[in-house]
Amino acid sequence: MNFRKDVKMYDLSQPTGILTPPWPTYEPLQVKFFKRLSPNGANGQVITTSNHVGTHLDGPLHFDTSGGDIASLKLDKLVGPGVIVDLSDIAEDYGIYTPQDIMDRVEVKKGDILIINTGYHKYGWDQPQADERRYMLRHPGPSMDFVDWVKEMEIAWIGVDCGSADHPQNTMIREWEPKETVRADAYLKEKYGKGLEEIYPWPDTYQAMHIQVFPKPYEIIHAENLGGQLGEVLNKRMVIGCFPWKFKDGESAFARIVAFEGFEE
Repeated sequence: MNFRKDVKMYDLSQPTGILTPPWPTYEPLQVKFFKRLSPNGANGQVITTSNHVGTHLDGPLHFDTSGGDIASLKLDKLVGPGVIVDLSDIAEDYGIYTPQDIMDRVEVKKGDILIINTGYHKYGWDQPQADERRYMLRHPGPSMDFVDWVKEMEIAWIGVDCGSADHPQNTMIREWEPKETVRADAYLKEKYGKGLEEIYPWPDTYQAMHIQVFPKPYEIIHAENLGGQLGEVLNKRMVIGCFPWKFKDGESAFARIVAFEGFEE
C-alpha cells in the first residue's frame, strides 16, 4: 500500500465517559480528580473501570486462559485491509444475520478485517435515540454458520456497532433478562420457525463468537460498541485500524477504531 497525502480518516469510535454504559453486570467507568490546578499547577485524574465500556477490543485472554494479552497483538493484525458492511436494512430486535447477508452486500477477502453495521449504534448512549436496553439486550447477532465462515475466511478481527458480537440471547443475558428471553423466543419462532434453544442450543453454542473463535489457531477477536462516523463509510473497502493501549496482561482494552480512505492496495 502506498501512502497518499489526501488520506482521509474516519473515527468509528464512541465517546467514553461516566455516562457510557458498560456491558451488563460489568463495572462502569468512574472518574475523579486527585489534584487540581490550584495549588500545584496541574490537573490529574484517577479512573476505575472494567475494560468493557464504550468502544473496546476483546483480546484473546478475555475468553481463553492461555490466550495472548492485548500487548501481544501485532500491529499488522490490528491494522490492514478490510470492509465495512451495512446490514441496517435487515436489522430488527433479536434478529439474526448470516454470512450470505454479508456477501450479498460486499466482497469479503480472506484475511480481511470485517466491520458490521447493524444500525444499532443509533441507540448508543451518545445518540438522540439513546436506548440502553435496546442497544445491549435486543441487537441483532450472527447465525451459527457465521462462526465457521469467519474461520474459513481467516478474518483478522471483527467490529460491531452494538453491545456484543454474539447474539444477546447467546450470552448470559438469556438468563439474566427472562422477560427479554421470552420475547426473543417468540420472535424467533415466528420469524424462523425455530425457538431459541433450537437456534442457539446451550451449552454447545454459548457465546460462540467468543469461545469458539478466540483461541489459537484462529484468534479472531472483536471490537464492540463502534459508532462515530460509521454511517459515512458503509459498504466500502478501506484500510481499518484498531488502536488499543499496549496493555500487558490485559484481557481487553479501550480502543480507537479508525477507517482510512485514500490508500491503494
